[in-house]
Amino acid sequence: MTGRVLRIELKRSVAPWPGIVVLGGSLAIFCLYDGLWWRGTAGWTAQWTSMALWTRSLLTFLWPLAVGTGAVYGLREPRSRMAELLTTVPRPAWRRAALSAGAMALALASGFGLLVLVGGVQVALGRTTYTPLDWLPISLVAALALVAGAVFGMGVARALPSVLTPPGLVLFFLMLTALLQQNSDETLPSSIAPNRLAQLLPVTAEPREMLLTLSGSVHLGQTLWLLGLLATGFALLSAVTRRARLLAVIPVLTGAALALLVLPAAARDTYVVDKAAAALVCDGPVCVTQANRSRLPELARRGKEALRVLHEVLGDKAPNAVREDTRLRALADKREPSGDVVLVDFDDRLLADATGGKLTRALIAQGLAPSCYGNNDREGGGQVNVPVQSVAVSWALHDSRLQPLAERGSDVYLSTIWPDADAAWQRLTALSPAEQRSRIAELHTAGLSCAADHQLAVLAGKATR
Repeated sequence: MTGRVLRIELKRSVAPWPGIVVLGGSLAIFCLYDGLWWRGTAGWTAQWTSMALWTRSLLTFLWPLAVGTGAVYGLREPRSRMAELLTTVPRPAWRRAALSAGAMALALASGFGLLVLVGGVQVALGRTTYTPLDWLPISLVAALALVAGAVFGMGVARALPSVLTPPGLVLFFLMLTALLQQNSDETLPSSIAPNRLAQLLPVTAEPREMLLTLSGSVHLGQTLWLLGLLATGFALLSAVTRRARLLAVIPVLTGAALALLVLPAAARDTYVVDKAAAALVCDGPVCVTQANRSRLPELARRGKEALRVLHEVLGDKAPNAVREDTRLRALADKREPSGDVVLVDFDDRLLADATGGKLTRALIAQGLAPSCYGNNDREGGGQVNVPVQSVAVSWALHDSRLQPLAERGSDVYLSTIWPDADAAWQRLTALSPAEQRSRIAELHTAGLSCAADHQLAVLAGKATR
């Protein structure tokens, strides 16, 4: 009987629409706009954890929307002037509340679940072979946040039956989100509010590092708080007396208090490294993380070839291994290049989709002229090193002319550097073999010291030695 009534509720009410909006709106954002979510190793279809974090980051607008639509749904009885009539029905108020709340919860959970399913199918069909289960709590807490927000909105609207209640709740939760939301750098999350208070917000930052995931204490604390919010919403929805409405605030206050005891106090404890994903898998001197294990066969073959060329050029100073860079850093922070290891970042534009000879050239470039800044869609600082690396690789592979690693017209700023790189190539190739090798050795040393502005001068012979 309950299932039949629930089907009628879903068929004849507006309850399904919030779920449809969640699914359709989210897919419209992901599929119709070419954003950062399509790029890099932390793209929404690249890894399971990043998929969960990207979908959850949409709660920035989905959560206030769920609260508002829940409030609109909660005004149904007051708008139809049936509240007094329904109080005479023998069925308890909590059972009627459970029916409407259940319909809304089912619609929202289904809409968000289908969104996660779409992302999960694309991840499964993609390049990754790493299939952890740590992403499940991220998505489950997101679904709980939508359901709890909607039921809370329904309860508030039942307690305050005004046409201003839904927009007021949406505005309040949007302001709350703006106040508590952290920035997009997970290595150092920050917001205006203290970290524990900020973590009450179920919205996550846009994922930037694929090795980072939310800590268990964040999952537990947010679950306690959202369950309290859900209980308060349901209590308000089923309350028939003023005293019951006053007592309904106890669950949300209790949940918030317990959550604040559990949530991490330090911002750096909010996101933690997924140790299983970060574990290295090696093929001889070439190592990648478990999360990028599918890239190892191609990288191992090309990496060994690159190490051979580097040894011919640099001799004893040549690196003897190729390893994926797993060190975390904030945006625009310098990397720490090593003379013994060629560090690989699969978010680097030169390495992201490189295969075959292009991958070999990119690895040689990073070994000869290490870049201390990220050359990716978020940073781009390392792109200034591309002309220098192009000169070094072309020389190491005995090319008859300069072979750019990237298209010359791909960046306006680089277009002003390429003429200097052409001049440096001409100067370098005009020298004796011994002097050429000496220049490349100086270039390598300058790269390890992060003197990016010094490298082109070294090649051109204009640097002070």
